[in-house]
Amino acid sequence: MITEAILKINPKAQFSVNAEDINQIEWLNGTTPIPANEILAKQQELITEYNSNQYQRDRAKDYPSIQEQLDMQYWDKINGTNKWQQAINAVKQKYPK
Repeated sequence: MITEAILKINPKAQFSVNAEDINQIEWLNGTTPIPANEILAKQQELITEYNSNQYQRDRAKDYPSIQEQLDMQYWDKINGTNKWQQAINAVKQKYPK
């Protein structure tokens, strides 16, 4: 997670991190060191963002496969039904934002 935080701050940073330890970062090839407090703040921001999007991960496992959705859409068009929209709305209601 330290690596991800550093790269979000500076995508071109070159460094190595030992054991995901904030105190064991070696800055390489002239990369300007990023203060530990900035890295930790960005890390917390990324964790908060990840946690706030839990509903998306929950929804993903319950949505019908793409093949199933396309099939539903095709048959909805042919039959004048809305089974695809019903299936999607059911998942969205189960896992609200």
